Amino acid sequence: MNNKILKEEKMFFLLGAIFVTLLVISNIIASKVIIIGGLIGPAAVLCYALTFAISDTIAEIWGKERTKFIVVLGFICCIISAVFIKIAIEMPAAGFWNNQKEYKLILGSNMRIVLASMISYLISQHHDIWAFHYLKKLTNGKHLWLRNNLSTMISQLIDTSIFIIIAFYNTGSPIVSLIIGQYIIKLIIAIIDTPIVYVLVNVIKGLLYKNTNKNSYNVISS
Repeated sequence: MNNKILKEEKMFFLLGAIFVTLLVISNIIASKVIIIGGLIGPAAVLCYALTFAISDTIAEIWGKERTKFIVVLGFICCIISAVFIKIAIEMPAAGFWNNQKEYKLILGSNMRIVLASMISYLISQHHDIWAFHYLKKLTNGKHLWLRNNLSTMISQLIDTSIFIIIAFYNTGSPIVSLIIGQYIIKLIIAIIDTPIVYVLVNVIKGLLYKNTNKNSYNVISS
């Protein structure tokens, strides 16, 4: 029993670590605007979109409260990252180092990105958790593909709209095009990552519950 609990905790914190890593990286790389197949969006679109696949996997296996814990943990880690990036920018540069302007240009814009990201992140992720579990009750725990896609699609629309407006307002960037472009890219990623969610859920459930009955799973994911 102790080995099972230890294995479960390792799995949970591994997924949590991946979630937080993707989130922090997203804040750092999001200031670059990219174009893919005519669609415009921040460079972090792929990285950030995958956080919803991870959170839905955690929600499916460990439930609402543990998913909220990871979401809050991600928020705290992003704040810590932003603070130390700001400190690094403001620290006096060595006389022979001539890249302060470029360093500040690349990482300095990160502060507004972090603010936009954190506001949109908290609202959209909490909506995603609520929607995922609401749909889980409606479907009696069935149709993971429907719960994953529907909760993610609505949450990503909320996230994209809030993030783009705050991050790129009054910067000369095409706000509407950015929202449409990023959201379409996220929709495509959401559909593509559905098999990933299924694989993660089935592999982890298989590793954790192969010697137990379904009741064990139902208790943890309630």
